Amino acid sequence: MSGTRKAYFYWGAGVVAYLVAVFHRQTLGVTGLEAAARFDLGAAGLSALAMLQLLVYAALQVPVGILVDRLGSKKMLLAGAVVLAAGNLVFAFAGGAAGAIAARILIGAGDAATFISVIRIVNLWFPPGRNPLMVQTTGLLGALGGILAAVPLISALHAFGWRDTFLGAAGLSAVAFAVVVVLLREARPGKAANARGLRAAWAEPGTQLGLWSHAAAQSSMAAFLLLWGYPFLLQDQKLSPTAAGALLTTITVVSLACNPIFGWVAGRWPHRRSWIILGVVGSTAGVWTAVLLWPGPSPLWLLVLLATVLATNGPGSVIGLDFARTHNPAERIGVATGVVNGGGFLATVALLGLIGVGLDLHGDFRWALVAQYPIWALGVFQVLRYRQRTFVNGSAKWEVAR
Repeated sequence: MSGTRKAYFYWGAGVVAYLVAVFHRQTLGVTGLEAAARFDLGAAGLSALAMLQLLVYAALQVPVGILVDRLGSKKMLLAGAVVLAAGNLVFAFAGGAAGAIAARILIGAGDAATFISVIRIVNLWFPPGRNPLMVQTTGLLGALGGILAAVPLISALHAFGWRDTFLGAAGLSAVAFAVVVVLLREARPGKAANARGLRAAWAEPGTQLGLWSHAAAQSSMAAFLLLWGYPFLLQDQKLSPTAAGALLTTITVVSLACNPIFGWVAGRWPHRRSWIILGVVGSTAGVWTAVLLWPGPSPLWLLVLLATVLATNGPGSVIGLDFARTHNPAERIGVATGVVNGGGFLATVALLGLIGVGLDLHGDFRWALVAQYPIWALGVFQVLRYRQRTFVNGSAKWEVAR
């Protein structure tokens, strides 16, 4: 098998595992109301459950990055599939809050081991000029898991009940495990990151630029898909479950179109990458402002526009990972990716919690969703700050747009 064919073959095996991980990541977002009833949770309790899952995911990004650099992608993808399957088995049989907590911890941990492992495959097997497009394509194909976690999961839940639906979800992880065992033959990297590599990655302004780009661009969409979007559409916007699920699917489908476009633009004009981030954040804040200020439920066209703009958040945030790649040597690319990805998801954790607290205080989704604005403001400030530092340090002078 040629080197190019091997690259696509091994990458494809990793993408299957990532698709399954994205599915598990987003299951709570579309089963939130059922989970709240099953586990007797209020808005703050449901928010805490989602926050815990993402907090585990974010906290493990740097350790996983170090392990990926040391052990290679295959072992980490297999470990992730096993832990995800265990989490879904616990979730299927859980009857109280303690079981739900244990399940989401496991799901967050399994998810954490997956994405960085696939990005490592891209960085090892594809030439630098093709990396932005391949990373975006990874996000595109992985996003299919979000489609499975929308209408099909809702339908399965109504048709088969809680236990059988999540037993089936555990079975998907078994499929991912088998695919990785059979198809992936990635060699262990010859040189690995260590604590010094972590410090060097953190000290690199380009890594910080990637972190804040990721945080600013992805938090709104992530909070919407992972937990609050579905109940917001049902309770505040008065949509039917089918219509709400269709809008969630719209976000994922439009993202599929945006991923290759963003990847091509980032690869073709790398000096414009930070401007893509600022454009994504600005347009997202603008459309949310229109939705939140609209008297009564928004018209369908405005909700479709919101879904379309939110769809750019994921592809935009992936550009942060490209900053990690271009500002760090290959031996610490895993840990640098972990810093960027983990920091970005910490912003999502903060937003999930703030929305939950706002709902408990005000009982109003619109007031609660105002929590997005300070996160956007901080993210934009830090992107501008570290973009300038990156330019001054001379590590990538094309980062500041001309």
